[in-house]
Amino acid sequence: MLKRIDVAEVRLGMYIHKLEGPWLKHPFWKTKFLLTDAGQLADLHASELDAVVIDVEKGDDIGGEAPTRKRQFVAPSHTPPIERARLELVPPPRSPVSARPFDPRSTTPTSTAREVGHAIGIVARSERILAGVFNQARLGKAIKSSQVEPVIEELFASIQRNPHAFNGLMRVKRENSSLYTHALAVSALMIALGREMRLDTARIKQAGMAGLLMDVGMGHLPLDVATIGETLTEKEHEIVKTHTRLGYDFLAIGGEIPEEVMKVCMEHHERVDGSGYPLGLAGEGISLFGRMAAICDVYDSMTSDRPHRPRMEPNTAFEKMRGSEGQFDAEVLNQFVESLGVYPIGSVVLLTSHRLALVVDQNCDDYTRPRVWTFYDTVDAKVVKPEDINLIDSIGHEDIVSSADPDGYNIPNFAALREMVFTSASKAIA
Repeated sequence: MLKRIDVAEVRLGMYIHKLEGPWLKHPFWKTKFLLTDAGQLADLHASELDAVVIDVEKGDDIGGEAPTRKRQFVAPSHTPPIERARLELVPPPRSPVSARPFDPRSTTPTSTAREVGHAIGIVARSERILAGVFNQARLGKAIKSSQVEPVIEELFASIQRNPHAFNGLMRVKRENSSLYTHALAVSALMIALGREMRLDTARIKQAGMAGLLMDVGMGHLPLDVATIGETLTEKEHEIVKTHTRLGYDFLAIGGEIPEEVMKVCMEHHERVDGSGYPLGLAGEGISLFGRMAAICDVYDSMTSDRPHRPRMEPNTAFEKMRGSEGQFDAEVLNQFVESLGVYPIGSVVLLTSHRLALVVDQNCDDYTRPRVWTFYDTVDAKVVKPEDINLIDSIGHEDIVSSADPDGYNIPNFAALREMVFTSASKAIA
């Protein structure tokens, strides 16, 4: 028996038969399912659905378990009647309790969707640590390597488990870039790049620490960088440039941070053609970590929303960086692109079916054919319910025409739509 109830009345154990309201108002890929996950329940309560239709013969009623319900789940329709009846009388097996909880420092490979779940927790924990570290830095208290090593260990482990999930999450879910999230994103990019360059484990972790701490000097500037617009006055620009020296000098006070890490504070704004600051270094006069950090820093800035400008699509950022007339180390830049994939997770592509799709996973055998979720019909100019397409399995049926800039399609509230599609994909394919 079907019953229409308010969203606030939904409880675990109910069988959801229908979600009433536009797809954009909820994050669920399936519309018929037994609700057993507390996270899904929270998502439902937070949604803007008009109502929910439940089936009290397949799940609990508002007042608890339906008197007539004999089964805990619905047998597949193809199951023979006798077997289906037998299944209905047997309670479902309990999920085994894992004797070994997830270890955030494990490097056992995981799927992108599963790793995104771990990455969300890493972001929350790391931002809390960084907030404390950067605040104490503003007060002049030296930073110890032991304070940030837990962040580096978790980032390193995440990228070893799956090289694309964490950076994909940072591209999709960030509406703006605080000093902490920028530091975290650059650190993860440095680790992924170091991995692609086949640096040894110790150096990869040092590269991650360099990305994490390179902007620590910002906290010592005599102005609020958050209030500075796109165009700096000459005086503001000169002040901001001093964060490089301030960061290096501050880290040196503690005496614990490796010299190669500290040098990145000074070098991440240097450019291979000698056009950077503060020292105007050129070519291999810039350390390897400095050349890596310059690329990771600019890419993250370009692909993040800022108060004075929207984010740029990853492939557009790649093109601009490659066309920057020798500012970046070409070989390192090529390896950076390889570390993220031809179409990075979170980027938007145009398909042969004239639909826009979000890249939600990579195929390591062929980075040119990722897994995507469609979300917009460019012919009818409307948002559509997503279709999950693994392009490596659809050769001859669907393909990528090009990268796409969603700003050119005037999609309403695209940032929220992108995040919703990515969240739904992560839950559906976990």
